Amino acid sequence: MTLLFVAYLAGALTILSPCILPVLPFVFARAGQPFIKSTLPMLVGMAMTFALVASLAAVGGSWAVEANEYGRYAALVLLAAFGLTLVSPRLAAIATTPIVTFANRLLNATGGPGSVPTFGGALILGVATGLLWAPCAGPILGLVLTGAALQGASVQTTLLLLAYAAGAGTSLALAVLVGGQVFAVMKRSIGAGEWLRRGLGLAVLAGVAAIALGADTGYLARLSGPATGKAEQALLDALKPRTSPQSAADRGVMLAANTQPAFHSDLPVEGKFPSLGGAVKWLNSAPLTPEQLRGKVVLVDFWTYSCINCIHTVPYVVEWSEKYKDQGLVVIGVHAPEYAFEKKIDNVKKAIADFGIKYPVAVDNNYKIWQAFENSYWPAHYFIDAKGQIRYHHFGEGEYDTSEKVIQDLLAEAKGEQAANQPGMPEVKAARG
Repeated sequence: MTLLFVAYLAGALTILSPCILPVLPFVFARAGQPFIKSTLPMLVGMAMTFALVASLAAVGGSWAVEANEYGRYAALVLLAAFGLTLVSPRLAAIATTPIVTFANRLLNATGGPGSVPTFGGALILGVATGLLWAPCAGPILGLVLTGAALQGASVQTTLLLLAYAAGAGTSLALAVLVGGQVFAVMKRSIGAGEWLRRGLGLAVLAGVAAIALGADTGYLARLSGPATGKAEQALLDALKPRTSPQSAADRGVMLAANTQPAFHSDLPVEGKFPSLGGAVKWLNSAPLTPEQLRGKVVLVDFWTYSCINCIHTVPYVVEWSEKYKDQGLVVIGVHAPEYAFEKKIDNVKKAIADFGIKYPVAVDNNYKIWQAFENSYWPAHYFIDAKGQIRYHHFGEGEYDTSEKVIQDLLAEAKGEQAANQPGMPEVKAARG
């Protein structure tokens, strides 16, 4: 029950994120109409569809990815037609008569004289919105989605997704109720009902365009601040404190004194470099193994391209890769998807190009590498020394100076080891970063 409540709170926080902006027009188009007959069924349809699609996409394989994509196309067409009917029913009828006529009858949303909102029409509008809604997944939603992907469909994961969507629906309902009162005052005071309807129509069309162009998971996500993510992480840490990926017996193990290199970092050994096998594809590189990377300092970055926290951290990872690659650092990105559309290889390729990522990226659609590291977070950074040992990890955003210092220390340690292993070479004391 506690996790359900936390998921609900996380969903309620989504209204503070710019990622919600593209779907707000679809919701506010019901403002000023009867709540029970119009707004409520719309939000119910949105919540149920999001939970169902998220569950199927996580466990359904390639067919679910394709079904989700076609469903999004259909939703975009339906909502575009809905927006046109709000802007100008006459123009809409001329432009796309069959589709708009169907949508107008189905949704009965023109707002003209005598128009009566229908429960079924509002519900279908909510279904379309649920197909398009891709919230900026914070730590809690990320945990639920990966749990569904790793453990399969279950009543618990579906309930958690419903709780998250219900939280978002609650905050949206409050916003619509307030917005409806504002619209009513504007209609009475300045007679702006017709212009408000057209404005909402334009906003709906703008939302459709933003989603079609990927702005909801790209540009808008970049605008989001870390405030909601930090709040979610605090809630999650209270339930599931962060730990290293290895057992307690592996933590705090220091290198023996008789094997000390010229410079030795005080970072503990957290475990061995897990397998990188199981990726469905490698981009920017042939498949790599821990054995091939022995002698290199490795940073493994778990990310996904629409994750808001990942979007904020990727530029730092790209900078470290370029800055230290000639000194022996190898960065490996592990792309583990949150949503069905993130499983498409072409989408990942485009994201890599957009972010300017040149280092190897393993596409971990089946979460094999994720499981090998026993990971639970986006983003997650694992720092591995030249001997193939995990020496440090960091989850989420922030602490970039510390992470870079770890890279510098591990590189200095590797350099000292190389010098110490060369016959006839005196011991060299390497300076810290």
